[in-house]
Amino acid sequence: MSALRIRTRGDTYVDSVQLMAATRTMLEQPGVGWAAAVMGTPANVAKLADEGFGTDQLRGVGANDLALAVRAGNEQEAVAALDAGMGELAGAAPAPAGRAERAPLTLEEAVAAMGGANVALVSVPGPFAALEAHKALSAGLHVLVFSDNVPLADEVELKVRAERLGLLVMGPGAGTGVLGGVGLGFANALRPGPIGVVAAAGTGAQEVMTLVDRWGPGVSWVVGVGGRDLQGEVGARMTRLAVRALEADPATEVLVLVSKPPARAVAQSLLADLGRKPTVAALVGLDELLPAPGNVLQVATLEEAAAAAVGLLGAPAPRPGEGLAEPVRRAAGGLDPHRVAVRGLFSGGTLCYEAMVLLCRQLGPVYSNVPLRPGWATPAPDGAHVCLDLGDEEFTGGRPHPMLDPAARVEHIRREADDPSTAVILLDVVLGHGAHPDPAAVLAPVCADATSRSGGPVVVAYVLGTDADPQGLADQRGRLAEAGCLLAPTGARAALMSAALSRRQPTVAEARLR
Repeated sequence: MSALRIRTRGDTYVDSVQLMAATRTMLEQPGVGWAAAVMGTPANVAKLADEGFGTDQLRGVGANDLALAVRAGNEQEAVAALDAGMGELAGAAPAPAGRAERAPLTLEEAVAAMGGANVALVSVPGPFAALEAHKALSAGLHVLVFSDNVPLADEVELKVRAERLGLLVMGPGAGTGVLGGVGLGFANALRPGPIGVVAAAGTGAQEVMTLVDRWGPGVSWVVGVGGRDLQGEVGARMTRLAVRALEADPATEVLVLVSKPPARAVAQSLLADLGRKPTVAALVGLDELLPAPGNVLQVATLEEAAAAAVGLLGAPAPRPGEGLAEPVRRAAGGLDPHRVAVRGLFSGGTLCYEAMVLLCRQLGPVYSNVPLRPGWATPAPDGAHVCLDLGDEEFTGGRPHPMLDPAARVEHIRREADDPSTAVILLDVVLGHGAHPDPAAVLAPVCADATSRSGGPVVVAYVLGTDADPQGLADQRGRLAEAGCLLAPTGARAALMSAALSRRQPTVAEARLR
């Protein structure tokens, strides 16, 4: 038996980051099997109905209403979870001490109240995001659209208009940005420096900027333009505008462009127009070099992009592969010979994509919910290599993104550890502002259980972050190591270490990437 309970609050808007945090808090309560904090859009109401909530419970819930819903073991546990979720929302934005004035309810009111603002961050349900972004453009603001589920036609219309106005539309689905030293979305704590990043990839941008922070002189700007900006329909409009802005910025000496494979014609046109400043282009997964000016260096991975950028400024060349063969050799020695499959469980979409590119070069087909090739879509054959992007909408409908809720991966880790064909469980752990405050506390116990089993599997973990991130990079790495995880220095090396374990060839972990 279980209790299904819902609590609503009319005409109460809460942004997606706070909703995900409230969902996570409810899921952490005793006895809770499922929970969601959502705005009452028709799509979300339909999802609640699919979870078993009845017509009487959902009657009158509208798009402007807040809804918290839980499935728990009994009535008392359900009520306690709803109280905890509401408490999380109440504590997310406490009223400033000594101030009683009403908070702005619209973008126009916020602009009038702040004065001098030049960027709006839009985090509303996808069907409403384009309208709010247009309002921001009308107010003369650049826009970072954190929202996803925005139709491509709306994105094109927004970016055509923004280009005409000389304003940036970053997104939709722009997960990170560092503008004027201020982090937006999932942002890491960075040292200021002369390297600017323009990225059509959220965790791709985070990987590059954190490696630059570790290896080089620091980062000036990070502009996330949304994962579709280099598609043919959008035509890299915002990428070009962002590149021009950084080329004109005296504090930026080197540019890094990050993307998954773009439309070929768009990529050729964009690369031909680069090079006013030294530029590194990492079009991850692109199998061939495209014509480009001499001042543009094309690389294959995010690791190479960061290393090349710091090298252009005279920093010592990093050697992330050095010394990895021996720990891989020791780990491989304990693996049951029947364990050969790599199972990647990712919170970062670009990290998942990069891993699949590197793994398939070593191991052959890698199956995924976001496959490199149509024939490699999940469900996968028994014993196959699999990488899942658990931050994809397929997995986040009705529950928080795994960067906010590491518990989303716990059952996946257990399932893969129970599979006798699994040699490697490959994990990314993304730190920074906006991410879970202590992911190791959730992941280390289940990793310890997996690594304690006779004959394997091995858990290979990569922690993306900087020393200044609030979770503590060294502490997170240390607790995962104590749990028996094999730690990787970069996302690319995590993939190569996994391939080396599968093949029982330790030197693969140290191999050159291209």
